[in-house]
Amino acid sequence: MKDFFSISQTAKIVGMTPETLRHYDRIGLVKPCKVDEWTGYRYYSQQEIVKLNTIRALRCMDLTLTEIKEILSYDDFQKIIETLKQAEKSADEKIIELNYAKTKIQRARAFYENKLKGEPQTEKIFLKHYPERVILLSDTMEKPTLDNLWNYHRHFYDQIQNDIKNEFLFEDLAGIYERDGQSRLFATCTKYTDTDGLRILPGGNYLCADCTEENREQIAEKLFETAKNEYGTVPEFTLELIVLSGILQWNYQIQIFVPQRPDRIAERERA
Repeated sequence: MKDFFSISQTAKIVGMTPETLRHYDRIGLVKPCKVDEWTGYRYYSQQEIVKLNTIRALRCMDLTLTEIKEILSYDDFQKIIETLKQAEKSADEKIIELNYAKTKIQRARAFYENKLKGEPQTEKIFLKHYPERVILLSDTMEKPTLDNLWNYHRHFYDQIQNDIKNEFLFEDLAGIYERDGQSRLFATCTKYTDTDGLRILPGGNYLCADCTEENREQIAEKLFETAKNEYGTVPEFTLELIVLSGILQWNYQIQIFVPQRPDRIAERERA
């Protein structure tokens, strides 16, 4: 195994630039293990390379160079562990946020690809079965806006009490929940505990239809008429799932729960 590496070799190994390594030397973050007194060339050992890789990982967790320098100077192992735990938590939150952003970008890209292909948008009513779902209603927001839609999960985490925040995770799915003339933006929970604003959506069949902001009222009326005429039920609530359709655009999928009709249950039992 090679004992020493030049600054250019070290930069390539750790995925940094030579100028970055010179900067770390100047501020006392990572100094080369030796400097040639005649040429001034810097040389690094395996020990410095390990430290540089650690710094790169910590930088990805949004820690400043000052914070990293402080961590590397700790002699207390417990203090190091606690600091790294906090950095790991921040990294997890960043990963979740990036995954949400990636999903939204993928949906927007699919929308523009369909537009490019000239695929028509359908408003056909269809029936779909959903398992029981749990949603958390916003305590303030009634509908999506450009300001809140791309980062709505942060809003829901902010409204949860600090001592139970870790008990919640949200699917990348938001919508509007309407009941008794009141509407609230909601997020779909994949992990939760008891708190104000939780609603349990029954599992079963839902009448669904895609729509835009412009025709959502007309489509909702058609769904209500279908639920009443074909299923003999008056829906207690309406879901309007938000479907991102572009960078600054969104559409909806309206969902209305339709309990199975008693006569159809009887027909199935007789069969």
